Amino acid sequence: MGFEGAEESGGTEVPQSRFRYNSPFVQVSLIGLVCFCCPGMFNALSGMGGGGQVDPTASNNASTALYTTFAVFGILGGGIYNILGPRLTLLSACSTYVLYAGSFLYYNHHKHQAFAIVAGAILGVGAGLLWACQGAIMTSYPPANRKGTYISIFWSIFNMGGVIGGLIPFVLNYNRSEAASVNDATYIGFMVFMTAGTLLSLAILPPSKVVRDDGTKCTNIQYSSVSTEVVEIAKLFGNWKMLLIIPAAWSSNFFYTYQFNNVNQVMFNLRTRGLNNVFYWGAQMLGSIGIGYVMDFSFKSRRTRGFAGITVVSIVGTAIWVGGLVNQLTYSRGDSPVKLDFKDSGSDYAGPFVLYFSFGLLDSMFQSMVYWVIGALANDSETLSRYVGFYKGIQSAGAAVAWQVDTHKVSFLTQLVTNWSLTTVSYPLLVVLVLLAVKDESKADLEEITKEKEAAPSFAEPASEK
Repeated sequence: MGFEGAEESGGTEVPQSRFRYNSPFVQVSLIGLVCFCCPGMFNALSGMGGGGQVDPTASNNASTALYTTFAVFGILGGGIYNILGPRLTLLSACSTYVLYAGSFLYYNHHKHQAFAIVAGAILGVGAGLLWACQGAIMTSYPPANRKGTYISIFWSIFNMGGVIGGLIPFVLNYNRSEAASVNDATYIGFMVFMTAGTLLSLAILPPSKVVRDDGTKCTNIQYSSVSTEVVEIAKLFGNWKMLLIIPAAWSSNFFYTYQFNNVNQVMFNLRTRGLNNVFYWGAQMLGSIGIGYVMDFSFKSRRTRGFAGITVVSIVGTAIWVGGLVNQLTYSRGDSPVKLDFKDSGSDYAGPFVLYFSFGLLDSMFQSMVYWVIGALANDSETLSRYVGFYKGIQSAGAAVAWQVDTHKVSFLTQLVTNWSLTTVSYPLLVVLVLLAVKDESKADLEEITKEKEAAPSFAEPASEK
């Protein structure tokens, strides 16, 4: 049976509806919903600072364990995805988020951090698999000239999870303005959403069954092997394209520790931190939509669009870090500020709130820009799953270091300057990568698409699933 409303073109059926189940739009939206429920809620939990606890030590140590295993399995995740396919990979990955939230529910009563640390390490394995899978879907399923748009679609749905997740502690702790740690219902609410995301992951199709609007498949490879993936992943460490991405990857989660623990947790009381997170993750939606437009529509030339996107992010990022420096000079680790409340602090709340909102804006713009660059390096799911896995692995190694930097009481100002420097170094290297590796859409690209169509079997016959 062919697709409803499909037309014959060059021996293959060309689907017409963007909203068909096996379309890139629907599949990217579905992975967005999965991430809405799982890492979106995790982000809201982390964004409160200290995992919602008064003492961030347990959360910092759990996060270090998390990002250490994440660094390893982020790199391996692309290969595992190519072997297992998206459903089994995502199902196993998403279940680890439920365990992590549950460990803080346990910590609320027993104050033993061992469970949280072990759960963090297990979550690192799951997160590595999930983000390698997500990255492959988000960068390989869309058409080449609309990857920025699809990245912004995913990022908006995903970060709505952070918005809703921020509302959970805000509402449940609204009348506890002097409270230090969140209540049990907050953690239970996170676990309910994460469980829903785990079940929703079963709706994701393998790339061999996803068909773009022009009739091409995301891949014609039905399976991979362990030996193939080991060799291909090892090659990444000598791939000059990946080496140029390392500073951007390292810095792109490094700043979370500073923003969550040393701005949101230090400057605001519990209920206000929840409200701040609503706007932090809401800003991510705006940032991803804005930079997605620049990366897809600002110029005819894809390479020029890449340069434009990097320039915009570098200018906005520099301005935001300057604002962060001005704010940081007003307090230090040894001279903590009076906790701000969104109702009681009046105009004193406005400046730090705008800064924290801007940090969310920068995060989404920076990461969406990097994902676009990665997506422009290839079109097939197998290659991009490895590229994204490498990116997430390096990113997580940086995050693991950042959490320990904070645990060892490094000054707030030093952390800010380090974050600012790392992001700044990455911009010229990304410019070089776009200059040397990103090609404009051309006749050669059209010929490649034609070959894919000719090589692909008719979509009227069901393909075997991984």
